[in-house]
Amino acid sequence: MEFIDGGVTAPRGFKAIGIAAGIKKGRSDMAMLVSEKEFAVAGTFTSNLVKASPVVWDRSIVRTSGRAQAVVMNSGIANACTGAEGDGACAQTAEAAGKALGIEPKKVLLASTGVIGRQMPMDLIVKGVEQMVTLLSDSRAAGIAAAEAIMTTDTVRKEECVTFVLSGKKVTLAGMTKGSGMIHPNMGTMLCFLTTDAAVEQKTMQDLLLAAVQDSFNMISVDGDTSTNDTCLLMANGLAENPVITKDSGQDYETFREALFAITQRLAKKMAADGEGASAMFEVKVVGARSKEQAKRIAKSVVSSSLVKTAIAGHDANWGRIICAMGYSGETFEPERVDLTFTSKAGTLKIVEDGVSTDYSESTATKILSEDAITAVIDLKEGDASATAWGCDLTHEYITINADYRS
Repeated sequence: MEFIDGGVTAPRGFKAIGIAAGIKKGRSDMAMLVSEKEFAVAGTFTSNLVKASPVVWDRSIVRTSGRAQAVVMNSGIANACTGAEGDGACAQTAEAAGKALGIEPKKVLLASTGVIGRQMPMDLIVKGVEQMVTLLSDSRAAGIAAAEAIMTTDTVRKEECVTFVLSGKKVTLAGMTKGSGMIHPNMGTMLCFLTTDAAVEQKTMQDLLLAAVQDSFNMISVDGDTSTNDTCLLMANGLAENPVITKDSGQDYETFREALFAITQRLAKKMAADGEGASAMFEVKVVGARSKEQAKRIAKSVVSSSLVKTAIAGHDANWGRIICAMGYSGETFEPERVDLTFTSKAGTLKIVEDGVSTDYSESTATKILSEDAITAVIDLKEGDASATAWGCDLTHEYITINADYRS
């Protein structure tokens, strides 16, 4: 398995583009992703009871045919809480894309991100679709353009690409995501598009994606809000011509699973590091747990705590906040056995041992917590299970960004 420079156009048969359609002033705001042949598609979506119209549209396709050939994306307007008009906008967008590409509208997936409650400017959307079809390319630049077009408050585009071998065939798996705010375990305002030229059975792919998301996107938290638009799609067109992967494919199954888990975790970490207003990525590793579920719930509780996140922003080793967040996680543990260690490029320092403070240096702790990537390792000393969650610090800039979001 080798990670290389690349995006969603790296796997065979995928083309993409991103353009400025006029939805947002002065920025690209629409993207398209198309395969030269139909692909099997798996998807996971927001757990929020309020679901945007494109989420409902995509979920129907995934649960019925599990087949598609294109994705149309926009940023700036979420098409959420838009009623029948929003549903109609989905149908109209798919029809326009289907006509321009020569495919059925039900083979077109949709994704939107942006302000909730506004109706889609369908004149701009339809024109954008028609323009993008003429610009589709499998170039690296086209993949970059698509990744940039789905950004909202993101400060950097987020892409990953990995190659590996299945039964002697070289396979590529690539992905792009967006998301900086409204991010919380069980996905957040995130869009994720994963492309591969591997041949994978749709049901197997769906099961693998659900499992990968549990250990990646569902383990990040920026601000505790879960969005209406979360969408993660995995598309496999089979052009690598490997034997179709099923759960009984032995080593090929394990290799594909490993690659999928690795790429989703790398993308998730990029989202956490680019949290709105963030100055540091904050990673929480829980080890020595009785079960993975115990480790996950404690890690997510700590990484989601606003008090912990503000302490990280202040480079303050206020470990009592971490112990407190562990205590309300809903999991039982023995506080008097807990060890807590901070680590970063500046060094490693154990600040709690067996539930009480060590004789640590505050200046050393501040130095470690002043880096742009910080890890808290929590050892429960109760078993062999572990889990990791990712987040970021919480700064004044987060308020500035979100207070002015609609303007």
